Parts: sequence; structure tokens; C-alpha cells
Amino acid sequence: MKQILAITAMNIRTILQRSGASIVIIVGIAGSVAVMVSLLAMAEGLNKTISSTGQDDRALIFREGSNSELSSGIAMTDLAIIENTQGIKKSEDGPMIAAEIFTIIDVKKKGAVDTSNLPLRGVQEMSFKIRPELKIIEGVNFFPGRGEVIVGKGAASEFEGLEIGKPIKIRDSEWTVVGIFSTGGDVHESEVWADLAVIQGAFRRGASASIAIVQMEKNASITDFAATLELDPRLNLKVQGEADFYLEQSSGASAVIQVFGYTVAIIMAIGAVFAALNTMYSAVSTRLVEIGTLRAVGFHGSSVLFALMIESMFLALLGGLLGAGLSYLIFNGYTVSTLASVSFTQTAFDFAVTGKIIGQGLILALIVGFLGGLLPARRAATQEITEALRAI
Repeated sequence: MKQILAITAMNIRTILQRSGASIVIIVGIAGSVAVMVSLLAMAEGLNKTISSTGQDDRALIFREGSNSELSSGIAMTDLAIIENTQGIKKSEDGPMIAAEIFTIIDVKKKGAVDTSNLPLRGVQEMSFKIRPELKIIEGVNFFPGRGEVIVGKGAASEFEGLEIGKPIKIRDSEWTVVGIFSTGGDVHESEVWADLAVIQGAFRRGASASIAIVQMEKNASITDFAATLELDPRLNLKVQGEADFYLEQSSGASAVIQVFGYTVAIIMAIGAVFAALNTMYSAVSTRLVEIGTLRAVGFHGSSVLFALMIESMFLALLGGLLGAGLSYLIFNGYTVSTLASVSFTQTAFDFAVTGKIIGQGLILALIVGFLGGLLPARRAATQEITEALRAI
């Protein structure tokens, strides 16, 4: 152990003398780690945004057979049947159930030439009581019956023309943005909200909606509530817990990005391994006299091997810290939007560089350092002393 520590200390003190070769390893590994951390932060941010949407005590009601709000449709007359079902919480304004329309409008993203799909949600007054997390942070709420909209802060930051007072074209008429809202960073911040009745008229939806949202009583079972509705012969509906619905949405979207991130990182890491191999072999070749001298004065070959491995992994760790640090400084909290695979609409979210992701990046760096240093270190440890000293 004393020999390993002595050689390691000497190697680290002389790293600056071999700065060119050391930088090759550090930069190569930093690139691999930065790519992986950035892509995983993107997946984590998207997953957090979608999965944080919804509460365990709220339920969504869809048409039987639909798997998204966009493909669902229910009749307004069904609400009169549903609101009398046991388990729905009552308020001073009646049962806490609201019909909502979920549809798509075309709006340009900032700096883009073509339009993108932006979700538009038609809501009732009860929708705001069911979702108390919604807060108007700028302007005011829309007035029922008017062509007014409020915009999620995520949508406002990513799309053109969604400032307060600006007109927004919906179907054949212009509506006015009167407020910007926040819902605590969930997926609804990527939406535009307006009055349900006005949306029904503009989109010729008649007496229909996409879904209904329900606030359940305390300790009420969503499973029992769902069974009651699904067994009612007058209805053709299915029920899913709001939290479960958005959790399903998040798992598919983030999984694709995670797989892509790991794949790209592994490909780049393979290149970094070869760069480390080449650099460490060169370092060993130029230090044959030094290694031979150490062996001649009594240092064991295993001590040389472990010391060189530590040096390689130390350089790899520096590269990992550099790559993870750059990713954190550049991307953590950076807001982007991406196309949701189920609703085909843009969802705004923030990159999230977490400690877990940084840890994964550093593990990748250490693996690259280990693989890149193993063979050169083994060569140095098994080098014949006389052969090494001939280089003097």
C-alpha cells in the first residue's frame, strides 16, 4: 500500500508535465458524460412534469375504449347521471364534477417558421375548484361566455403571441389572452384554457365534451366508483385515477429519451476508451525508464499496476466532473418543449440535472477510466526490468 501511494502521488504531481496527454483523456470522457447527463436530464425533466400532474383523490372519466383525452368523447347528458354516483365530493355549488374539452390549435413556437400543436382545454367553473393548484400569476381569469383565454406559463414562454392583451386565432375568430397561470410545474402549464361553452360553439362540439374530471370524497375508492359507472347500462364510459393516467403518459415518453441517452453515451464512451488506451499506452512508453527504475529499487509490479490504474481513473473522474458540471450549468432548469407521443401536442418542461443522474455520469467516467487504463497498466507492471532500463 505504501508503494502504491508513493507512485500514485508522484504520478499525480507530474500530470501537469504531461498535460497534453491528460487533456485528451479528460476532454474525451467529459464529452461522453455531458451527453449522457444532458439527455437523462431531459428525460427526467419531462418525466417530472408529466408524472407530477394529477392527484390520487381525483378521477378522469373517458369514453370506453379511448386511451387519451384527445380520442375521448362523452355526452353532457351523462354528467347528470354521473354526478349522483356515490363517492363524488359535494361543495356549496354542487357535486365536484366538471366536463372538459381537450383539443389542438396551431401556434408558432418562438423562432420557428411552421406552427406546432398547442393543447386547448375548455373548462367549467368547477374545474378551478377541482384543481386548486392553478393560480393566475399575471392578468386575470377569463370571463365565462367570452372569447378569452388564459395561458400556462410554459406555453407562454415557448410560443409566440401568447402575451396578455394579444389576440390569438382559434378557428375562424380571434380570442384575447387575458391571463397567465401556473399549476406548480405540471403538464397543464403547456395548455391554453378557455370557457367550455364557448369552445363547444367554436369547434361545433354541441352538447359534448372530451372527458369529465371528478373530485372524490375523502377515503372514497376510485375503483368502486369506476365499477359503478362501467356497469351502468346507460353509460359507455371508463374511469381512471388522474395520477395513474399521467404516470402512464410519462413512462412511455421519458423511456424513449433515456434509451437514446444511454445509447449515445455508450457509443461515445467506447471512443473515449480507445482514446484513453492510446494515451495511457503512450504515457507508459515514455516512462519506461521511470518504471524500470522503480522496479529495480524494489517496487512490486502490482504496485505499479494499481498506481497507474488510479491515475487513469483519477483523470477519468476529472473528465466526469467536468462533463457533469458543464451539463448542470448549461441545462439544469433550461426550458424546452417536445411533442407528447399520445396527445401529439407540445409539452413544455425544464431539464432536471439530479444527483442521481450526475452519479450515473461519474460511474460511466470511472468505467471508461478503468477500461482505458487496465491494459497499459498491465503492460507496465509486467515489463522486464532490464528491457525498461535499456531505454536510458
